[in-house]
Amino acid sequence: MSSLRGHSRRNSRRLKNEINVVPYIDVMLVLLVIFMVTAPMITPGLIDLPSVGQASEVPAAPIEVQIDKEGQMAIRLREGDAQFQTIPSDQLIPEVQQLALNENPIVIAADGEVPYASVMEIMDQLRSHGFTRLGFLVNRDSDK
Repeated sequence: MSSLRGHSRRNSRRLKNEINVVPYIDVMLVLLVIFMVTAPMITPGLIDLPSVGQASEVPAAPIEVQIDKEGQMAIRLREGDAQFQTIPSDQLIPEVQQLALNENPIVIAADGEVPYASVMEIMDQLRSHGFTRLGFLVNRDSDK
């Protein structure tokens, strides 16, 4: 009988090497229910965009900065039949400040052979002087 008692003690002290996954399943099911209940309540943000007829203000005409293959710059205000004025590179900022009275956006039109670093340098100069509405003019032809 004493051997029987000793045997039962060995079984009760034996470690289990199994993971009890029941609590993890319970947590997963609770989270699933929470997501299922809250998902229909979330509505995407709706934006009421104005149509062209309802726009209160016409956007300002952009200032176009043109850079040719040789790095020569020209500038114009893109409205009506305004002509490009050739300017030296050190006069870019004063000329843009003269034209940008209504917070006009600035469009950079660089030739495809102009180095990327040169275009980014001009863009950096404009940003450092407070011009944040910058863009690039691209050719929409799909032939190339």
